[in-house]
Amino acid sequence: MYNNAGIIDCPNPLGRILDTKKSELERIISVNLVGSFLGAKHAARVMVPQRKGCILFTTSAATAIAGISSHAYAASKWAIVGVAKGLAAELGQYGIRVNCVSPFAVLGTGISAARSEADVSKAEFALSNHVGNLKGQILKAEDVARAALYLASDEANYISGLNLLVDGGYSVVNPNMVNILSANMG
Repeated sequence: MYNNAGIIDCPNPLGRILDTKKSELERIISVNLVGSFLGAKHAARVMVPQRKGCILFTTSAATAIAGISSHAYAASKWAIVGVAKGLAAELGQYGIRVNCVSPFAVLGTGISAARSEADVSKAEFALSNHVGNLKGQILKAEDVARAALYLASDEANYISGLNLLVDGGYSVVNPNMVNILSANMG
């Protein structure tokens, strides 16, 4: 079972806490967390008697890197990681594996505001050449799907409680110092 639904704050996906309305926080938590929680609950009802299964969640690289999303979005995705880890502990006795896939930035999926193809291309260029760690690479929805398929497969039969970052190493690299030195040393 794959819980892959999610929404971001609109119109400001990087909203500051002082600008966040309670209603927006509740909307994001309702879809991202409550929806995933209930999906897992109903999947577990089927899987526990069968004594096997796999529950996956899409979370976000915001669970490993602060400042790349709004606080409401990050809180909802962190909460899902907590639910997944708790479920991995609870449901493991029934042979049920529970994991998360946490992508960095996948453009053109419809989660963000509608953009022109030219805007998506510009953003992809910036991500692959200026922001991302794997230069020239662009994270696509298919890459996230492959990670999820791996976690759902028999090849991952002993993996449970994992938050798999699909971020091209972005979460482990802080290029600020290198960029500053490169710019100044020329």
